[in-house]
Amino acid sequence: MEERTTCCVVGGGPAGMVLALLLARAGIAVTVLEKHGDFLRDFRGDTVHPSTLALLDDLGLAERFARLPQRRVRTVRLPVGAGRSAVTVADLSVLRGPYNYVAMVPQWDLLDLLADEARREPSFELRMNTEATSLIVEGGRVTGVRYRTSDGRAGELRAVLTVACDGRGSLARSRPELGLHRFGCPMDAWWFRLPRHEGDPSGLVGGAGDRFLTAMIDRGDYWQCAALIPKGTDQERRAAGLDRFRADFAAAVPWIADRTHHLRSWDEVKLLDVRLDRLRRWHRPGLLCIGDAAHAMSPVFGIGINLAVEDAVAAARHLVEPLRRGVVGLRDVRGLQRRRRPTTVLTQTLQRMAHARVIAPVLQGRPPLGSVDRARRMAGLLTGSRLVRRLPAYFVAYGALRERPPAAAVHAGVSGPSEPGRERQVTQRRG
Repeated sequence: MEERTTCCVVGGGPAGMVLALLLARAGIAVTVLEKHGDFLRDFRGDTVHPSTLALLDDLGLAERFARLPQRRVRTVRLPVGAGRSAVTVADLSVLRGPYNYVAMVPQWDLLDLLADEARREPSFELRMNTEATSLIVEGGRVTGVRYRTSDGRAGELRAVLTVACDGRGSLARSRPELGLHRFGCPMDAWWFRLPRHEGDPSGLVGGAGDRFLTAMIDRGDYWQCAALIPKGTDQERRAAGLDRFRADFAAAVPWIADRTHHLRSWDEVKLLDVRLDRLRRWHRPGLLCIGDAAHAMSPVFGIGINLAVEDAVAAARHLVEPLRRGVVGLRDVRGLQRRRRPTTVLTQTLQRMAHARVIAPVLQGRPPLGSVDRARRMAGLLTGSRLVRRLPAYFVAYGALRERPPAAAVHAGVSGPSEPGRERQVTQRRG
């Protein structure tokens, strides 16, 4: 039998699950293909920004999300001098509430929440352990995907539209007509865990060491740690020995020195090849790329997930009506790229500036922004008037362009966390 759906979403990450939920809420038949058996993968972004918090509120999921274990972060700080002092580049507390913070939530908890909600819709299907292996192209148009399951079964799924949400390793990126444009990136990242003790700082903590920068995410009982190292120096730094790295890390974050011995082997340190790139075209007939599949982001500012979710919200709003008609033309997908591309370009431009003026100098043993004094003057500017402080805060919170979900996906009368019982009422109305 030939398998068919209206929209095939490749990849069950934040962009894919948000898009699928919104489309299913609007009555569109959508099938998500996720190659893993669950969402439990470590060392992935855990930042849920105000734009996503507001979206969850719109969808009646704010109460359920608020019950997830989380830490709330209101400031983004970058190290300035000698690995000790830091500049506050964004203070979200100057924004209007209730969502004037970034929630640090394990990404698998967020994805489980979205999947559970989407399963309530009869038009939604999530296929775990199912990997899209190639695109089906007929008459110059993408008409679906070929897939393989973890037990070796192969098949084909036809769709009116295939949306690639499978990250920077997306199979769609191999299409030469999409034109991948790469930018230089000064760093790679090491990911590892260290125990967290009572009395430790909470939220997101950073620091600077000998040619590396640290970022530590509070997971409750452990720290998910990142060390940004100069690009291409993984083997060289590993050859210097784990003892050397443990000592350097302890010098950068002195309060955690008493537990660096828990890092026992280089096998516990995973390398992330950091990339910054974007497709010149996010689409071809029958195909649309969003999120990291369209634009791989640097970890600077931690806004990659924010952008991916905003892509998904905008895509749902653009595509609901064409998908209902059963015909998605180039005009529809071009319109989505025209709307989202300026935000992507602006964000990547700011990230490249941060690479050149902050990240690269620190990794080379030099002061950021040319001198410590200049960095301090910049800090004074960023912490000046309330209006000045709102600009970077709003950008981190919502991006350059705030997106709204399609009306068909938002149930009337759904409100936020201040109104207990609304989620139960919505479920009763829908059931």
